[in-house]
Amino acid sequence: MDPNQAPVENYANPKTCLFHVLFKGAALAFYILSALFFNSFVIIFVVTVLLAALDFWVVKNVSGRILVGLRWWNEIDDLGESVWKFESLDQESLARMNKKDSWLFWWTLYLAAAAWFILGVFSLIRFQADYLLVVGVCLSLNVANIIGFTKCKKDAKKQLQQFASQTIASRFQSTVQSAFTLV
Repeated sequence: MDPNQAPVENYANPKTCLFHVLFKGAALAFYILSALFFNSFVIIFVVTVLLAALDFWVVKNVSGRILVGLRWWNEIDDLGESVWKFESLDQESLARMNKKDSWLFWWTLYLAAAAWFILGVFSLIRFQADYLLVVGVCLSLNVANIIGFTKCKKDAKKQLQQFASQTIASRFQSTVQSAFTLV
Protein backbone atom coordinates (compact mmCIF):
# COMPACT_ATOMS: atom_id res chain seq x y z
CA MET A 1 0.00 0.00 0.00
CA ASP A 2 1.30 3.41 -0.97
CA PRO A 3 1.72 5.60 2.16
CA ASN A 4 0.93 8.71 0.07
CA GLN A 5 -2.36 7.26 -1.13
CA ALA A 6 -5.47 8.63 0.60
CA PRO A 7 -7.41 6.02 2.58
CA VAL A 8 -10.42 4.62 0.76
CA GLU A 9 -13.64 5.81 2.32
CA ASN A 10 -15.95 2.98 3.33
CA TYR A 11 -19.70 3.09 3.66
CA ALA A 12 -20.63 4.65 6.98
CA ASN A 13 -23.98 2.85 7.07
CA PRO A 14 -23.55 -0.49 5.29
CA LYS A 15 -26.78 -2.04 6.59
CA THR A 16 -28.83 0.95 5.47
CA CYS A 17 -27.08 0.86 2.09
CA LEU A 18 -27.83 -2.85 1.80
CA PHE A 19 -31.56 -2.40 2.43
CA HIS A 20 -31.66 0.66 0.20
CA VAL A 21 -30.41 -1.47 -2.69
CA LEU A 22 -32.09 -4.72 -1.61
CA PHE A 23 -35.70 -3.58 -1.95
CA LYS A 24 -35.06 -1.90 -5.30
CA GLY A 25 -33.32 -5.01 -6.56
CA ALA A 26 -35.98 -7.32 -5.13
CA ALA A 27 -38.83 -5.49 -6.88
CA LEU A 28 -36.97 -5.36 -10.19
CA ALA A 29 -35.72 -8.97 -9.97
CA PHE A 30 -39.13 -10.33 -9.01
CA TYR A 31 -40.82 -8.49 -11.86
CA ILE A 32 -38.23 -9.65 -14.42
CA LEU A 33 -37.99 -13.27 -13.21
CA SER A 34 -41.60 -13.82 -12.18
CA ALA A 35 -42.71 -14.88 -15.66
CA LEU A 36 -40.45 -17.93 -15.30
CA PHE A 37 -42.13 -19.10 -12.10
CA PHE A 38 -45.71 -17.79 -12.07
CA ASN A 39 -48.54 -17.84 -14.58
CA SER A 40 -50.76 -15.59 -12.47
CA PHE A 41 -50.66 -11.89 -13.26
CA VAL A 42 -52.32 -11.14 -9.92
CA ILE A 43 -49.45 -12.69 -7.94
CA ILE A 44 -46.90 -10.84 -10.06
CA PHE A 45 -48.78 -7.55 -9.63
CA VAL A 46 -49.30 -7.86 -5.87
CA VAL A 47 -45.80 -9.01 -4.97
CA THR A 48 -44.03 -6.55 -7.28
CA VAL A 49 -46.08 -3.58 -6.09
CA LEU A 50 -45.65 -4.67 -2.47
CA LEU A 51 -41.86 -4.81 -2.90
CA ALA A 52 -41.89 -1.43 -4.66
CA ALA A 53 -44.01 0.03 -1.84
CA LEU A 54 -41.57 -1.34 0.74
CA ASP A 55 -38.73 0.23 -1.25
CA PHE A 56 -40.61 3.55 -1.35
CA TRP A 57 -41.11 3.49 2.42
CA VAL A 58 -37.51 2.48 3.19
CA VAL A 59 -36.08 5.18 0.93
CA LYS A 60 -38.45 7.92 2.11
CA ASN A 61 -38.33 7.20 5.83
CA VAL A 62 -35.05 5.41 6.54
CA SER A 63 -32.29 5.55 3.94
CA GLY A 64 -33.00 9.13 2.86
CA ARG A 65 -32.67 10.30 6.42
CA ILE A 66 -29.59 8.24 7.24
CA LEU A 67 -27.64 8.29 3.96
CA VAL A 68 -28.22 11.88 2.81
CA GLY A 69 -29.78 13.59 5.85
CA LEU A 70 -32.97 14.55 4.04
CA ARG A 71 -36.63 13.89 4.75
CA TRP A 72 -39.76 14.97 2.91
CA TRP A 73 -43.49 14.52 3.14
CA ASN A 74 -46.62 15.98 1.66
CA GLU A 75 -49.57 17.33 3.63
CA ILE A 76 -52.97 18.67 2.72
CA ASP A 77 -53.62 22.04 4.38
CA ASP A 78 -56.94 23.44 5.61
CA LEU A 79 -57.74 24.81 2.15
CA GLY A 80 -57.28 21.39 0.56
CA GLU A 81 -53.99 22.38 -1.07
CA SER A 82 -51.05 20.01 -1.26
CA VAL A 83 -48.07 21.33 0.72
CA TRP A 84 -44.57 19.85 0.50
CA LYS A 85 -42.62 19.73 3.76
CA PHE A 86 -38.86 19.30 3.90
CA GLU A 87 -36.38 18.56 6.66
CA SER A 88 -32.63 18.34 6.48
CA LEU A 89 -29.79 18.10 8.89
CA ASP A 90 -27.94 21.29 9.74
CA GLN A 91 -25.30 22.30 7.20
CA GLU A 92 -22.40 21.14 9.36
CA SER A 93 -23.90 17.66 9.65
CA LEU A 94 -24.75 17.56 5.94
CA ALA A 95 -21.14 18.42 5.12
CA ARG A 96 -19.99 15.43 7.20
CA MET A 97 -22.26 12.96 5.40
CA ASN A 98 -20.40 10.02 3.91
CA LYS A 99 -19.78 10.62 0.19
CA LYS A 100 -20.08 6.92 -0.70
CA ASP A 101 -23.42 6.64 1.09
CA SER A 102 -24.70 9.73 -0.70
CA TRP A 103 -23.41 8.52 -4.04
CA LEU A 104 -25.10 5.13 -3.61
CA PHE A 105 -28.36 6.76 -2.55
CA TRP A 106 -28.64 9.10 -5.54
CA TRP A 107 -27.37 6.69 -8.21
CA THR A 108 -29.62 3.81 -7.17
CA LEU A 109 -32.58 6.18 -6.97
CA TYR A 110 -32.08 7.27 -10.59
CA LEU A 111 -30.96 3.88 -11.94
CA ALA A 112 -34.01 2.12 -10.52
CA ALA A 113 -36.31 4.67 -12.17
CA ALA A 114 -34.45 4.24 -15.46
CA ALA A 115 -34.80 0.45 -15.19
CA TRP A 116 -38.56 0.73 -14.57
CA PHE A 117 -38.85 3.11 -17.53
CA ILE A 118 -37.03 0.65 -19.82
CA LEU A 119 -39.25 -2.19 -18.59
CA GLY A 120 -42.24 0.01 -19.34
CA VAL A 121 -41.03 0.54 -22.89
CA PHE A 122 -40.67 -3.23 -23.31
CA SER A 123 -44.20 -3.76 -22.00
CA LEU A 124 -45.47 -1.13 -24.41
CA ILE A 125 -43.65 -2.69 -27.36
CA ARG A 126 -45.06 -6.14 -26.48
CA PHE A 127 -48.58 -4.65 -26.08
CA GLN A 128 -48.88 -5.89 -22.50
CA ALA A 129 -51.08 -3.25 -20.90
CA ASP A 130 -51.46 -5.22 -17.68
CA TYR A 131 -47.70 -5.38 -17.13
CA LEU A 132 -47.44 -1.74 -18.13
CA LEU A 133 -49.74 -1.03 -15.17
CA VAL A 134 -47.33 -2.80 -12.79
CA VAL A 135 -44.39 -0.85 -14.20
CA GLY A 136 -46.38 2.39 -14.03
CA VAL A 137 -47.10 1.94 -10.32
CA CYS A 138 -43.46 1.06 -9.54
CA LEU A 139 -42.13 3.92 -11.67
CA SER A 140 -44.54 6.34 -9.98
CA LEU A 141 -43.27 5.36 -6.54
CA ASN A 142 -39.66 5.82 -7.69
CA VAL A 143 -40.36 9.17 -9.33
CA ALA A 144 -42.19 10.39 -6.21
CA ASN A 145 -39.04 9.75 -4.19
CA ILE A 146 -36.85 11.40 -6.82
CA ILE A 147 -39.03 14.51 -6.87
CA GLY A 148 -39.34 14.61 -3.08
CA PHE A 149 -35.62 14.25 -2.37
CA THR A 150 -34.59 16.58 -5.21
CA LYS A 151 -36.92 19.30 -3.90
CA CYS A 152 -35.66 18.62 -0.38
CA LYS A 153 -32.03 18.94 -1.48
CA LYS A 154 -32.81 22.24 -3.25
CA ASP A 155 -34.64 23.49 -0.16
CA ALA A 156 -31.63 22.62 2.01
CA LYS A 157 -29.34 24.57 -0.35
CA LYS A 158 -31.74 27.52 -0.28
CA GLN A 159 -31.76 27.49 3.52
CA LEU A 160 -27.95 27.45 3.51
CA GLN A 161 -27.86 30.48 1.21
CA GLN A 162 -30.38 32.33 3.38
CA PHE A 163 -28.38 31.51 6.50
CA ALA A 164 -25.16 32.69 4.85
CA SER A 165 -26.82 35.92 3.70
CA GLN A 166 -28.25 36.59 7.15
CA THR A 167 -24.91 35.86 8.81
CA ILE A 168 -23.02 38.17 6.46
CA ALA A 169 -25.62 40.92 6.86
CA SER A 170 -25.62 40.68 10.66
CA ARG A 171 -21.81 40.71 10.81
CA PHE A 172 -21.70 43.69 8.47
CA GLN A 173 -24.27 45.48 10.60
CA SER A 174 -22.37 44.76 13.83
CA THR A 175 -19.11 45.93 12.21
CA VAL A 176 -20.73 49.18 11.07
CA GLN A 177 -22.29 49.73 14.51
CA SER A 178 -19.00 49.13 16.29
CA ALA A 179 -17.24 51.52 13.88
CA PHE A 180 -19.76 54.25 14.68
CA THR A 181 -19.49 53.69 18.43
CA LEU A 182 -15.75 54.23 18.21
CA VAL A 183 -16.20 57.58 16.48
